[in-house]
This record gives sequence, structure tokens and C-alpha cells, in this order.
Amino acid sequence: MLKLKEEHTSLRVLLILITIAYLFSISMRFIWVNTVDTIPQFHWNSELMINNNDGYYYAEGARDILANQHEQNDSSPVDDAASQLTALLSKIIPVSFETLILYMPAFLGSLIVIPLILIGRALNQTTLGFIAALIGSIAHSYYNRTMTGYYDTDMLNIVFPVFETYSLILALTHQRNRYLLPITLSIALYQWWYPQAYALDTALFVLIIAYALLFDRKNSYIYKIALFILIGILSLPFLVKIGLAIAVFSFFHFKQDLSSKFLLPIFVVITGIYFYTGGVTVIWHFIEGYIFRGHDKIVIGSALNYYNVASTIREAGQIPFTLFAERISGHTITFVLALIGYLGALYVYRPLLITLPLTALGFIAMSSGLRFTIYAVPGLALGIAYLIMYTTQFIQQKTLRYGFVFLLTSSAIYPNLLHIKEYIMPTVMTTKEVSALNELKKIASPEDYVVAWWDYGFPIRYYSDTKTWIDGAQHGGDSNYPASFVLTAKDSFSAAHMMRLYTEQYVLSAKETNNTKNQFETMLQNEGFKDPNDFIAAIGKPDYKTPKKTRDVYLYLPLHMMEIFPTVTLFSNLDLTGKTQPQQPFFYSTRSIQDTGKVLELGQGLSIIKETSTIKLGTQSIPIKSFYQVGYDKNQKVQINQQNFASEGLNVIYMASYGQFLLLDDTYLKSQYIQMFVFEQYDKNLFTPVILDPITKIYKLKI
Repeated sequence: MLKLKEEHTSLRVLLILITIAYLFSISMRFIWVNTVDTIPQFHWNSELMINNNDGYYYAEGARDILANQHEQNDSSPVDDAASQLTALLSKIIPVSFETLILYMPAFLGSLIVIPLILIGRALNQTTLGFIAALIGSIAHSYYNRTMTGYYDTDMLNIVFPVFETYSLILALTHQRNRYLLPITLSIALYQWWYPQAYALDTALFVLIIAYALLFDRKNSYIYKIALFILIGILSLPFLVKIGLAIAVFSFFHFKQDLSSKFLLPIFVVITGIYFYTGGVTVIWHFIEGYIFRGHDKIVIGSALNYYNVASTIREAGQIPFTLFAERISGHTITFVLALIGYLGALYVYRPLLITLPLTALGFIAMSSGLRFTIYAVPGLALGIAYLIMYTTQFIQQKTLRYGFVFLLTSSAIYPNLLHIKEYIMPTVMTTKEVSALNELKKIASPEDYVVAWWDYGFPIRYYSDTKTWIDGAQHGGDSNYPASFVLTAKDSFSAAHMMRLYTEQYVLSAKETNNTKNQFETMLQNEGFKDPNDFIAAIGKPDYKTPKKTRDVYLYLPLHMMEIFPTVTLFSNLDLTGKTQPQQPFFYSTRSIQDTGKVLELGQGLSIIKETSTIKLGTQSIPIKSFYQVGYDKNQKVQINQQNFASEGLNVIYMASYGQFLLLDDTYLKSQYIQMFVFEQYDKNLFTPVILDPITKIYKLKI
């Protein structure tokens, strides 16, 4: 009763539908290009820049592959699949490197339409697959992670598993040996592209075994499918897995009389290899890192207590149901309908049960963060497509039926189209910011280090060709602590000494292969300290002796960091021993200002009462300790006017050139970031300015 009327589509029609869906998906991704292309500060080298921070990581790797250079300890991902594919395409496609990485997500991400349509065809429902392709290719979360400029592994992170799903559905539907090899090939490709897929692919293996036990336990072909999944999962080189799959396939194909007899022994051997090469250990690390961790603010690293970075990342936190539904299906209503359709499709088309692990991973987003919603998009897209086809199949008049299919499909697409028009992401860097890094590249050596917050690590390495302490891949609490300490240090000596000490330790650690401690704790040990608080007190003294300088170190201070400075502070405003919990200092930044004459309204319940020189914070009245007006003259020289009002209270900084107010206590006021970026005040014996731009300021360490 719930089954749809079968369709038998010709290859010609299939190719036409794939082409239409692919061009539709790409065209939607050009909306962003057409919107931001007229903004000059988003361009570099005559091309739009990318809008995803992590993209600079893979761009660095591709750049180094093309240049045939890879410096020791520079963290360049020359062995990563995304970098290797980019470098290969750069040699083949006659466009600039900047153009290539800008448009790769749009053209590769849109490939999702192919397996979705093919899944429909495997079920004799090509139209269903076509509708799912149109909706799924532009669903909120899928579009966000594959839009033009979002250069990252996400551009194929869903394409490959949906191809896996298609290969499995094809094998389950036709049950011929020739459909076994594509299973291993698709899984091996996904593992090559995204090694973290290990857990998801293992879930597919478990599901196939469960499928056999529940529905067809005497069918040896189902166990063959499980075997070829397992071969694809093995932690072995890509070509070794493919060679093993071909060998097993050849045995099954040419020795059919023996295949049943030797299936179990082969299965046992491959399972043994699975456990020997990692097995469940890899999966546990995934579960521990992505699902069970991230909610505790303090994590214990070795002997000390550090701040948990996952608690500061929005993508890793819990999300409300409405946002969850919108990111998967565009709207809460379409999500509910899609879920109903998905359950119906699972009931009618048993091979679609293969989509359950992917969809279930998407539903983890409710507790583990919106980063996972993208995985549920294909399954729910198939669900809404099934519901559309089911509700319209009772309309006998063909033209009217297709008219309703078009209307319902358009209704499901519409909220996603609205999202695309409104989702105008800025580029990661602006032209001026990149210009500053480009100037640094001319000054610094590839062996030099730039101390900056991890958000800026990848762009710094890409544009300035230098090294960094932390970046989007290395930002655990223990790694973030030294950088946070430098940026928030209340005196220049503490910051300068930490910069030299940690840089030299970073270089030494790269040469050590058997070190069980993190770099910060190794540095403490090498400096002769057991208590980190004693160490922090010691490096604040002018006469503290630092290691011999082996390279230059720079301090990178961007205006952008003002927005996240309180978050930066969290990582060092703590007692590493865990004995005490320091009070969090006060910081507020705003450009939302309304001057009513007597009062400056600053939003969030904050206002400045001019007559009494006080700050109203809710029901509290706090005296203004000092007021600073900071701006630039026509020669871009900083000008500071200071007024003192009280012996205690909060400080107010009006950054006139930015139209921005800062309300902050003495802890923040004395921090190196505020002193060196806002006021351009620094110890001339310790630092020298390299770039003093209103947007970016870079200082060189002298010691």
C-alpha cells in the first residue's frame, strides 16, 4: 500500500536529470559570489578569498606540494587528501590557485546529486532520487558546508558516504558479485579522504550483519557484502585494500563452488586484520572526542588542569530543536514531514535501512553540536521526496500529477533558497589583513614563529609562510594556555619571556619522539619548576634568563580578536594546579551606541551616565575609573586622551576610529593585547613594531 509505482528510466533521461540537478546546485552556490563580488576588501590577487578558516590549512598543504617544499615542524598537511587533490587539480585545470580553492566546494559538493539520484534509480524511483537531489544539495547545513569559498574536506565528506550507501543498496537489490568491488572502493576512498569516517563505516558493517541476522541469515551474499565493507575499513594503505578486495572478489567469482566453503575462514582472517590494525580503538577515540567530551569546562591534561576548548566552540554544543530541524530540512514543518516520509520509505524499501548510520549521526547534533546535522540531510531528503511521490501518485491525470510534484518540491526548496540568499558569509580575511601578512612574509623567515590565537593560525601560515604555536588543528587547552597567557599578560616581561621560552621548547619538542608530556609541562620541567604558579611568578621578573635565541618570534594582534578576547582570556585565567578558581574579569565591547544627550546607551543593559561619570549595569551603578579616547591622525599615528575620575571601578575606552566602546576592568586594561593593539604601548627593550596598521599590528620580539 505504501509502495510507489515503479519507474524504469532510460540512461539518457538519467543523465539529463543528473545534469539538471548538478547545474541547479552549482547555480545556487553562485548567489553568494554575485552578492560579495563587489566588495573590494574580500579580494586578494584579483579573486575572492575563501570564507572558511580551515581552508587555509589544506591550501597551505597544496601550495607546498606544488612548490615541492615541506619544512620540518611547519604542520603543512602535504599528506592530506584534500591538499593532494587540490594540487593535482591545480596542475590540470587552467585557473589560478585562488580561483581553484574558491570554487572547488561548489563543484565537488554538488556531486551529492549523483548518488542520490542513483539511489532512486536502484529502487526504480529515479524521480524520487531527483527530488531528493534538488532538496538535499541546498539544505541549510549541506549548503553552509559546501558553498562557494567553504574550502574544506566537507566538500566531499557527505558525497563519499552517500556513494557508499548507493553501492550497498545496489548490492542488496541485485545480489551479484560484480557489485561487491564498488563497496570496498567507495569505502576506501572515503577513508582516504576523511580518516575519521572509520566509526561510521564500522557502523555500516554492524548494520549489514544485523540486516542479515534479522531478514536473510541464510543468504551468504549478505555476508559477502559485510566482508567487503570490512576490507574497505581496514587501516591499511589504499592500494593494499583494493588489491585485497580484488583477490577476494576473484576467488568468489571464479571459484564459486568453493566460495561458500571458504567464506567463514576468509571472514575470520579479515576480522583479525581489522582488530590488529586498530579495530575498536579508533572508534573509541572518535566517540570520546566528539560525543562524550566537550561539556566539561576544565580538562585534566597530564598533571595540570586546562580549559576545554570544546566548551567554547558553538558547533560542539547543544542546539535547540528548531535550529536542528532547519539545518536538516530548511524548516520545522518540512523536517517533520521529511521524517515521516523517511520512516515510511524505510518500511517500504528495506535496502534504505543502510542510510540509518548516516542519519543517526546527524541526529547526534541535538546533544553534540550542529556540526553533525549535515549527515542527516541525505536521508531526510529521500524522506521528503518519498512523501511527495507518495501523496501525488494517486492523481491520475499525468500533467496535473507532475504539476503537484513540482509545487510540493518547490515548497520544500523555498526555505532553503531563502536561507541561501540571507547567508552571506564574509571572507576569513580582508584585503588589509592579508596585506599585513604579506608584508610579514617579506620580513620573516619560514623558520620564524608568529604568536597568535588559534583562529588565525592557518591564514598566518598560508599568507606569511611562517610557523605558529596553535591553529585550527592544534588548539587543546594545554596548547592554548601559553598563547592566551601572552595575549593577556599584565606585564611585558611575562609575555616576552613566555614567547621565547615556549618557542624554543616547541622547536625542541619537534625533535623528540618519546616525550610523554605536553610541551608546556616539558618546558616547566626543563626550567626546573614543579609548581606552574612559581614559574609564572618567575618569568615576570626582568632578570629571568631565557634560552638562546634560535629564530625570530612575532606577536600578531588583529582588530578581529577584540570580539573573542574574553574567550581567549578563559584559557589562561585559571589556576593550573586546580586549587583555586580565579574570578573572571569584566570586558564588554560594542559598536551599537545610542547617544540620548545625558546617557550613552551601549546595549545589553549597559549605559554610561555622563553627568555622574558612572556606568549603569542593570541595577548596579559602577564608577568610571578612567576614560580613554583613542584615534588616529591623518598620518595614521595613534592619539590618546585620558581622563581619570575615580580610584576604582571600570575603565572606558572609546576607539573613535572604529566607532567602538570598550568597558573593561584593570585586568583587561593591563593586558598586552589592549596595551599593544589599542594604545600601541610596549616595552622598547623587549619589542619592536613591524606593522602598525589600524586593522593589524605585529611586533617582533627582541630577546
